[in-house]
Amino acid sequence: MRIALITRSTLFTVPGGDTVQIEQTARQLVAMGVDVDIKRADEQIEYYKYDLLHFFNITRPADLLRHSRSGKPFVVSTILCDYSEYDKHHRKGIGVLFSYMPDEWVEYAKTMGRFLLGRDKLVSIDYAWKGQRKSIKEILNRATLILPNSASEYERVATTYVCNPKYMVVPNGIDTKTFGQQGNADRDEQLVLCVARIEGIKNQVNLIKALNNTRFQLLLIGSHSPNQVAYYRECRSLAAGNIRFIDHIPQQQLVSYYQKAKVHILPSWFETTGLSSIEGAVMGCNIVITDKGDAKEYFGADAFYCDPSSPQSIFNAVERASAADANETLRNKILQQYTWQQAAKQTLKAYQQTIV
Repeated sequence: MRIALITRSTLFTVPGGDTVQIEQTARQLVAMGVDVDIKRADEQIEYYKYDLLHFFNITRPADLLRHSRSGKPFVVSTILCDYSEYDKHHRKGIGVLFSYMPDEWVEYAKTMGRFLLGRDKLVSIDYAWKGQRKSIKEILNRATLILPNSASEYERVATTYVCNPKYMVVPNGIDTKTFGQQGNADRDEQLVLCVARIEGIKNQVNLIKALNNTRFQLLLIGSHSPNQVAYYRECRSLAAGNIRFIDHIPQQQLVSYYQKAKVHILPSWFETTGLSSIEGAVMGCNIVITDKGDAKEYFGADAFYCDPSSPQSIFNAVERASAADANETLRNKILQQYTWQQAAKQTLKAYQQTIV
């Protein structure tokens, strides 16, 4: 079985959670005997070499539309993130115009803007006149199977695009070789860690406002998106002396930070999962996460939730998490259910259902 994993052209130059998901999925599939190639959407792909195509990130249909017409069967890891609340209520400058536009127009404008500014390639030329919603619906209608990260995500896909595609949930996970051992490092009760790309959707501004000049030490690990330089500068200008920044680092280097911090937080405007939350939890951090999105399906009552619009809510959740004992129940749940090995097994099962 030979599979092409097809994803955005900026997967490695602008790394994010989907970068980890794709690389780990590929690594585990190869270990199970599947022949896998990771292909950027802007590459010329020799479709005839593959039994199946596997697309990632339905929110960027301009990357996928052309490849969906190859004649090869394909599955889609949807990774459907909802940017609407941030776009409509919290952008600044020219971005304020997004508050007056329907969601699909906003995504269309961002896609075309990246292309016109030379920050990305327009892989599917007809996306320009087809638009965001019609492009996504065409891909979903052609897909043999979609692979959401949760049942909650599937419901959002079905509701948003008025469709009923066949699906199989493939949860995100952790690399047990990197993050499987909790370690015995002494916890710093005042150290709060946030591992995420620095961009508006991740809401570092309100996190900084929440923890500025408090007893907590906040460490933000991640690089900013190329189109979010102004947001990054705002974060730096707001940050008091108890806030530190570290650029994106390899996963292996995150281990010592997870071992030291008492709390890991993602106060995003939306999260499908929050990969760094899963990693932090299995390494012994108490988890604070947004109440927007699909994360409750993963964490249930074993996390502390915050309202991303309220710095006070964020602070209160951090206070509760800092005072609580480590959650062994959540750690064991992750090791049993949310590993990349488990995700690869589900993915392979999906491939086997698709290739007949």
